[in-house]
Amino acid sequence: MNLFREDLVIFFDDFSLNKISKKCLEISNQAYQVNNGNIPKWSQAIKTIDALPKGKISLKKPYISINNDSIDSEALMTELLKLIPWRKGPFMINDLVLESEWDGDMKWQRISKHIKPLKNKRVLDVGAGNGYFTLRMAMEGAKRALGIEPFLLFNYQFRAIKSMIESPLKALLLPVRLEDMPKKPIFDTVFSMGVLYHQRDHMAHLSQLHEMMAPNAELVIETLVVEKPEDYILVPKGRYAQMRNVYSIPSIKTLKSWLNDANFNNIRVVDVSKTTTAEQRKTPWIGENAASLEDFLDPLDDSLTIEGYPAPTRAIVVCER
Repeated sequence: MNLFREDLVIFFDDFSLNKISKKCLEISNQAYQVNNGNIPKWSQAIKTIDALPKGKISLKKPYISINNDSIDSEALMTELLKLIPWRKGPFMINDLVLESEWDGDMKWQRISKHIKPLKNKRVLDVGAGNGYFTLRMAMEGAKRALGIEPFLLFNYQFRAIKSMIESPLKALLLPVRLEDMPKKPIFDTVFSMGVLYHQRDHMAHLSQLHEMMAPNAELVIETLVVEKPEDYILVPKGRYAQMRNVYSIPSIKTLKSWLNDANFNNIRVVDVSKTTTAEQRKTPWIGENAASLEDFLDPLDDSLTIEGYPAPTRAIVVCER
């Protein structure tokens, strides 16, 4: 089942973005050819949701809201639960409240007041998850908001939400990795949120972001940091807060030096916040017996992870090409 073909012509009619459309389509088609036993279940859910009446999208903080009284909330919930876990959100469809693990509005409030307006901008959202923030970017007036996320389930979640929207926004999510994207300097704003610490080669990631940015474009990085001196990098042995593939967590000064070495300018740390259980929490929408931040912290000292590392603190850094 191709979840993006219908949107491609409309989305990539933009002249600059059309330069990357062929390659993105090729990679996305390959991604959907994988042998995944969940795809029939996910596809059936999308087929059912696609047939539902469409509604108007709005923001009812903290929710992206879709208002349509014709939707049967119980029937919709049955289909959406086939797509768990819902990590990013939250969403509200009429009286159905989809409380995702992360309250994305909290992060967006920390970010949005520090960045240039997105109106009429071409925006790239790297590691977009299910596209919650990609939709928020489009709702801010972005000319085009492209999210890239290789994990297929999140692409199905995006399609489920977008298919319920009347007059859909110029937002698209594709199962593409940043390293596979055609390197064209076409985006006015690029976001990399919750991605850098999962990179084996953090400098390669920053370089790839740089290559996607138009002259004077803005980069927004949100990533784990530790409050340590310059040149300090935490390299977890095994897991960090039960997360796999966390390769490096820099001090704030080290992060700024990485960005400087990657040829970014006007580097500003605009926010540093400890992640709380109000922002990352257990909900029924991540599955029965699923764990979240409260389970990842030392039960006797919440300043530490269960592995003994400093508890998650995230910095937001804004800079320019």
